[in-house]
Formats: sequence, C-alpha cells, structure tokens
Amino acid sequence: MGEGNGDWLRARGIGRERFAGYVGDYLASVGYSVERAEGTEPVETRMRCRLEKMNPALPPAAGALEFRLYPTSGGAALVWEVPTAVPDDERSRMDRFVREMEGHLTRAVATESHATAKVVRPADPHLPWNGVSRTGPA
Repeated sequence: MGEGNGDWLRARGIGRERFAGYVGDYLASVGYSVERAEGTEPVETRMRCRLEKMNPALPPAAGALEFRLYPTSGGAALVWEVPTAVPDDERSRMDRFVREMEGHLTRAVATESHATAKVVRPADPHLPWNGVSRTGPA
C-alpha cells in the first residue's frame, strides 16, 4: 500500500508489531481495553478498543475505536478506521484527543528508540470523520 491510502500516521525505523504496542499502551493508559488481532493475508494488525474507564475529556464518539496497522518500507502505517463520524458538538474534544495521541506516540517512539525511530504524518493524513484528507505539517 502506498501513500495517500487512508494512513493517519507512519512510523519509521520500527516495525508494525512494536508500533502497535505503543498505540495499545497509550490507549490502555487513558482507559481503553485493547484487543489485538494479527493477520497474515494481508499482513496487518487490527486493534479494537473500548472505553472502560470514564474519561470526561473524551467525547462519546470515542467510546469505541478501531485501527489497522500494516508494514511499510522501513516502518509501519496506522489507519484510523472507527469512528467514521463525529458529531459537530464533539469535534473539538475528538480533535484534542487525536492531537494528544499523536504527540504521545511521537514522544514515546523517539524516547525509547533514542531518536533512531520516529512517528511522522504522511503528506496526506486521513481521519475518517473529516470526509477528506486533511493537510498539516509532516
């Protein structure tokens, strides 16, 4: 799979399983139960997350999350699959959660790899509730 196919984040210098571990650890720390399933055709990791501990910072739309991670040349890609829609009145809290998660993953990967690995946003990052890919700094 190439750029522009729905990726939200990419990791360079670490593999799919390790990146999935960082994602799962973060989500567990904010109150989610995380189920991981590994696939071989295609090679991917699927994550289903359910909010178990109430967190007033998270909107109701963030009660169930699903992600797919797949290997890329030199790293892994993270695709945010669920939720596919976020009501307008919950959008600001969801956007804040997305920024916090991205920031945490960026710091955790860089710190634990001694800056040999990093998390980057693809040229055309995508979140399903935005309808179209949004642009931002890589």
